[in-house]
Amino acid sequence: MAGKRIGDHQVGIYKKLRKKLRQEAAAAKVGISVRSARRLDDAQTLPSQREARAWRTRADPFDGVWQSEIVPMLEAAPGLTAMTLLEELQRRHPEQYEVALLRTLQRRVRAWNALHGGEREVFFAQAHPPGRLGLSDFTHAAVLRVTIAGAALMHLLYQFALAFSGWRYVEVVLGGESFVALSSGLQNAVWMMGGVPEEHRTDSLSAAFNNTAEHELLTRRYEGLCTDYGMRPSRNNLGVSHENGSIEARQGTLKRTMEQALLLRGHRDFADLDAYRRFVAEVFARLNARVAGKFNVERTLLKALPARRSSDYEEVDARVTKYSTMTVKKVLYTTPSRLVGQRLKVRVYSDKLEGWLGSVCVLELRRGQPDAITRRGKVVDYRHLLPALKRKPGALARSALRNDLFPRTEYQQMWAQLKDQLPEAAACRLMVGLLDLAGNGGCEAALAQRLALLLVSAEVPDLEQLKQDLAPRPALYPVVTVTLPDLASYDQLLEAA
Repeated sequence: MAGKRIGDHQVGIYKKLRKKLRQEAAAAKVGISVRSARRLDDAQTLPSQREARAWRTRADPFDGVWQSEIVPMLEAAPGLTAMTLLEELQRRHPEQYEVALLRTLQRRVRAWNALHGGEREVFFAQAHPPGRLGLSDFTHAAVLRVTIAGAALMHLLYQFALAFSGWRYVEVVLGGESFVALSSGLQNAVWMMGGVPEEHRTDSLSAAFNNTAEHELLTRRYEGLCTDYGMRPSRNNLGVSHENGSIEARQGTLKRTMEQALLLRGHRDFADLDAYRRFVAEVFARLNARVAGKFNVERTLLKALPARRSSDYEEVDARVTKYSTMTVKKVLYTTPSRLVGQRLKVRVYSDKLEGWLGSVCVLELRRGQPDAITRRGKVVDYRHLLPALKRKPGALARSALRNDLFPRTEYQQMWAQLKDQLPEAAACRLMVGLLDLAGNGGCEAALAQRLALLLVSAEVPDLEQLKQDLAPRPALYPVVTVTLPDLASYDQLLEAA
């Protein structure tokens, strides 16, 4: 066939068929032309035994500049590409070397590098015995375009994999690459698979620290974590990702599998974060099903788990200000007012915060992340500030946290409408009443739907009517009357006995 060389094996098959069939039939079965078949019938040697052609079939387009210009440039800078060389020739010799000559120059440059080029990097294939090596890495998942209730979810995926079997664990990470995320993901992985490999490798984690002191602290904590689990810690060199190749390749397969699962699902929106996490768990469970046999072999060779988990949080101090707020990792959090003035020990997990006062956990919050532009963030729960707002409703009008206090868009739009329709004091009292109904009445979503209808008609909400319609009814208990017997009746029973 045109464009394909005829090999020795193909010639051998043709010779056998030629003894039984006509020339045209034998050529058709082998997949060559009749003209090539006639040439093979006359040939006395195999294609590999023929001497290479020593003459050119057309003039060399680079004959005048190869030795005088191109070779000196390659000797001075062996990294030059054929495209760069061709552009330089076009600059030196206008209208003489067209772009169609690029393929020819690429072949010439590749041949020159093979004969005269420098040493190139060699990759060594590694053998991974079962139970020896586990690897961790983070990958950005923005390419998946996942949304939560319509809002884009900016997140990473943490992945742990065993080098021998390919068994993996995947976890959604809302923050960046941090020791807390690594510690939490790694411990979840080893406890799920029921054992510990001899060595754990991760990348340099350069995104997890800002200066040398943080780098040293992270290194000590990482080594301490591995020591707690009896693993030998290791990290690949900065910028040399192929040293972590057993996990780097699986990052691609994970995202491709998730992309296919999302396409099959039909849409990329999830009701909440827990629903998305269940989806991710289903995806890596299917990936693990492919390597179940090898994993069963490797699991028997894993080391035993320790008696308990190591700490997978970072502990920082935070004081609750007079505004009933505290700042942790550049994120502002609201707290119940009873904690104003207290200094808390805050345990920072990958997805939550715990505030401890002595040995008592007094607060648990969803962890927020700094904004990409301002490098600051806010996690505001209007329920924390409701008691104070009910006493001082006028403070809502110019509160620095006003827009963050509204739990849904409908509440913020209603506030904008009330400001225009009512005096400021009345608008504040009504808005605080709506927030109180939403929080203490347990009807935040239902109230938002009612407000959306009122916004369309530009009506002022009737707070009393909304309370009657949406607030939970007080439980009605039956009236039980207990009649105590006369104590003298006990004396009569005793006399009878």
